[in-house]
Amino acid sequence: MAGLFYSSSSSKPTSSSSSTPSSYSRLLLLVTLLPLSLACFAFVLQWRGGLDDPATHWSPDHHHEFPGMASTREKRSLRGSRPDSGCVDLLGQSRAPSFPYFRDWSFDYQSDLNPKICITTSTSAGLEQTLPWLFYHKVIGVSTFYLFVEGKAASPNVSLVLETIPVSSRSVNLFSFLIFYWTMTFVVQGVKVIHRTKELEEQQSKSRIWNETWLASFFYKPCNYELFVKQSLNMEMAIKMAQDSGMEWIIHLDTDELIHPSGTYEYSLRKLLGNISSDVDAVIFPNYESSVERDDIKEPFSEVSMFKKNYDHLPRDVYFGSYKEATRGNPNYFLTYGNGKAAARVQNHLRPNGAHRWHNYRKTPKEIKLEEAAILHYTYPKFSDLTSRRDRCGCKPTKVDVKRCFMLEFDRAAFIIASTASSEEMLQWYREHVVWTDQTLKLKLLRKGILTRIYAPMVIIQELREAGVFSSVVNSAHMSLNNSSSVSISRESSQQVTTGMRRVLEAHIDLDTESQASAIPPQSPPGLEANQIEQQLE
Repeated sequence: MAGLFYSSSSSKPTSSSSSTPSSYSRLLLLVTLLPLSLACFAFVLQWRGGLDDPATHWSPDHHHEFPGMASTREKRSLRGSRPDSGCVDLLGQSRAPSFPYFRDWSFDYQSDLNPKICITTSTSAGLEQTLPWLFYHKVIGVSTFYLFVEGKAASPNVSLVLETIPVSSRSVNLFSFLIFYWTMTFVVQGVKVIHRTKELEEQQSKSRIWNETWLASFFYKPCNYELFVKQSLNMEMAIKMAQDSGMEWIIHLDTDELIHPSGTYEYSLRKLLGNISSDVDAVIFPNYESSVERDDIKEPFSEVSMFKKNYDHLPRDVYFGSYKEATRGNPNYFLTYGNGKAAARVQNHLRPNGAHRWHNYRKTPKEIKLEEAAILHYTYPKFSDLTSRRDRCGCKPTKVDVKRCFMLEFDRAAFIIASTASSEEMLQWYREHVVWTDQTLKLKLLRKGILTRIYAPMVIIQELREAGVFSSVVNSAHMSLNNSSSVSISRESSQQVTTGMRRVLEAHIDLDTESQASAIPPQSPPGLEANQIEQQLE
């Protein structure tokens, strides 16, 4: 009876308890379906269409490769027939790709990715700097490069590698979950290498720039001034090449600078410039300056993560309030320039306005300054930069003569130290003026926002190196060494490119006053005197 009484009296709770398993089932179903739905949604977002499944056409008899990457069989035969040059070990820690599931696969489909962006540079750097710089910018959306090379960059071993980087309209997706779980797109459209030959110099001697006033104050001066004029002449030729190739944006960048497209969801320069209003002619990237924390840096792009932010990206009171601490006894807030670099929309009558800006012969360009994106300038990141810069200039190490050779105060001081001090004295000076060793000061300026940590370029370049991308390019170049016809064709094409410049270099049109605006040189950021003047005016 007690049992019956209990059953009868608890009949209502039993009904309630029977609904509990049903609620649990619904909750379990929801928890199961939600991640599946999110995964499907993410797959749809990443899917670009038109991509063949490699598993459906893979065959051991067909060797599909990433651009510049040799097949495994060819690599083995190369190692057995030719001694190691040392370049591979320098540019990659592994001789084999680190994509075991995608090795020898070619993701081949036509690309219509816009806008088309090109970079022009004048460089004498070696492969250890140029290849990471080049492929990093391919990752973020640059499609074409115009490399004006001399010195080490023009040496046979270096130029061979640069000239054999594939030129096609094909794009390659590297699905690497090692890098942020997102798709990186390499648009392998072109690396055009232009050697500084006598023919090139003769053509540039006929440039209209020599008859104009906007660059005249830099003519016939040594070292930095000579380089500044040379860069401007190269930029003028690059504009014509960009127009002929259908480029939409052009950027002048040195090989110690990386574009940081912050503010875009996909860390994409293409997305960044694609969102710019059509009436804007030029976009200014404020520059950040590297702040090295050791004196033994070997690979700055992979080892430096701390940067000093530009005046344009800081509150005015924070900048001037921390100016003396951030300067650390150096002549200016930045060691070198602080006026950024610019990207210009490729259009008729475009001309360079020095290495940092662009102008137009027919109008005053409409410019905007980006609020988040920046140029990361790796300034004196290696101790050896002191002597390498010294060796490129023949000026006397006196305070009077260095003003004739260098535009910025820190470059002048560094040249004098590198020319007069012993190795121990140079290292001590480098530690005091370049290396950030004061942990308390670093933490203070990081909290204020003067210093910032940026890891994306470091991670991308490290993963490219570990994936064997750089070593594969070097290996591919060595394998094509016996195919002299391909190299001669590449050199011949570069000569045809420079020959085709005659009409733009020799062309003349009527100029108005605005088109003759003086070239903008590298400039230091605002100093304390600027703040004092503003306060007096207020």
